Amino acid sequence: MIDKIDLSGSNYKISDSFRKYAIKRIGKLDRYLPRGSKKDVVAKVVIAEVDRAHNNKYEISVAMEIPGGKVITAKDECSNVFAGIDIIEAKLKGQIRRFKLEATPHLSKKGLKNLFIKRS
Repeated sequence: MIDKIDLSGSNYKISDSFRKYAIKRIGKLDRYLPRGSKKDVVAKVVIAEVDRAHNNKYEISVAMEIPGGKVITAKDECSNVFAGIDIIEAKLKGQIRRFKLEATPHLSKKGLKNLFIKRS
């Protein structure tokens, strides 16, 4: 679970139920991070209420700072803040998986080939 999650609102008062929901959804994204970078991840969630012509919309943006200087961000605009957190979670999950593939060294084809060659 990500321990350092900062929630802030711009023209929006964050309720306790939304705070718990956001911490639960964003906090469990650490399972997709590489093992060495799980401890010091900082997530910042900003919710801004944007007044449109017909109804109110909310703009949600999340920035996750991963040790090593990497920042993963996602942004969405929707009419329901709870649904917006779900969409942001899916976007961040994909970005974290791509980051993990880049950060984790894998065996090359030559390395795999050498594993299966019989040596006499």
